[in-house]
Amino acid sequence: MKCPFCSHTDTQVVETRESEDGGFIRRRRQCAACEKRFTTYERPDLNFPFVVKKDGRRIDYERAKLIASFNLALRKRPVSTEQVDNAMERIEEKLLNLGDREIASTRLGEMVMRELRKLDKVAYVRFASVYRSFEDIDEFKALVDEVRR
Repeated sequence: MKCPFCSHTDTQVVETRESEDGGFIRRRRQCAACEKRFTTYERPDLNFPFVVKKDGRRIDYERAKLIASFNLALRKRPVSTEQVDNAMERIEEKLLNLGDREIASTRLGEMVMRELRKLDKVAYVRFASVYRSFEDIDEFKALVDEVRR
């Protein structure tokens, strides 16, 4: 593993920890040259489907983008990081179980909305209002009424 600070190739593992759910391994490393420490994460290499955007472009699935969307919708809401991680795991499990090589971004967005609705109604409304590109207040009101039921 190359040191991110000095690019030296000799680094040693100082500490290894497995995550609670066993989904990844965290390793603390130390560079033999500059002696700085850094963290690496080891995860299984899974083949997620490509995401097909509305304009037809195909992009790689990026976990970080989905987490950023969750965090934006959940900003200042009482939802733990663990709950977000669990929601992400459910979405990724569905993606892998589909067995498809591609998934429409709209379908992925619907998966996110389903998970947000379970976590927090306000976050669900925030995400849906942007995701569905509401044109007027009546569409927004219909969504809020739907959530209230």
